[in-house]
Amino acid sequence: MKFGQVEDPSQIDFTLPKDHSKTKEILKQNKKGLENISIGCAKWNKTDLKGFYPKGTKDELAYYSTQFNSIELNATFYGMPSSEQVLTWKEKTPADFKFFPKITNTVSHFRRLLNIDDVVTQFATAVLNFDEKLGMVFLQLHDNFKPKDYERLEQFVNKWPKEVPLAFELRNTEWFTDEEIFDKTCELFEQNNITNIIVDTAGRRDMLHMRLTTPNAFIRYVGANAESDYQRLDDWLRHLTTWKKEGLQNLYFFVHQNIEKASPLLSAYFIEKLNKEWKTDLPVPKMGQENMPNLF
Repeated sequence: MKFGQVEDPSQIDFTLPKDHSKTKEILKQNKKGLENISIGCAKWNKTDLKGFYPKGTKDELAYYSTQFNSIELNATFYGMPSSEQVLTWKEKTPADFKFFPKITNTVSHFRRLLNIDDVVTQFATAVLNFDEKLGMVFLQLHDNFKPKDYERLEQFVNKWPKEVPLAFELRNTEWFTDEEIFDKTCELFEQNNITNIIVDTAGRRDMLHMRLTTPNAFIRYVGANAESDYQRLDDWLRHLTTWKKEGLQNLYFFVHQNIEKASPLLSAYFIEKLNKEWKTDLPVPKMGQENMPNLF
């Protein structure tokens, strides 16, 4: 994932900003405590995760799901999944595994939220076959989808099938720099129980808004293949620990890298740290340091 990639990461201030004033209020609404932690990568294929799979691995998803408890499913962005395909993926994974499929680009990029009832129905019907393994679907808008088209977004949200949990990733900077439109959009998400995705990537610090709209934290973390990646994860763990104390209900944390084959190693570091801090026992990917190229 090269979104937000910069030539020299050492020039970036990776400090996490303070929480938005509404975030603590949102977290307080959860009275159930922490229910679910999902940490994973964005892909499971050997080409992108070179060196992760043992020699002779025949089924990449089956093996991946023994090492991670979730996947950010980007394959569904590029093509509409069939119900049969969803059931195949579901049956290859353990009972506690979760899928987080991205809504097909027909909705977000080609039709740009217009005339999409048929596509949304088809997509929702397919992914509901994940049953208890469906974590949350997410919609990623195009970089050039701006607040001038807010009405399209509002109509999409109001018509979205409520039985399918949804997260939203806004990318155009105007959503974040216009305080009035940002507050209006977040309130729309709150009213419809939609999770506001936080993206942490070097070249787009504006997307690091720290504004939760549900007691769920859906974070897409993009490492820069630099030593600072580890310190950034340490900072996130401290911040998430605060959110946990304040009422975090679900944590969805997906690790990307500009060079994706480093993602499992970075994920393993984060999971080990979290297990120690939170007294959890999430699976830690077994990929050894000796199998990794020098990427830093």
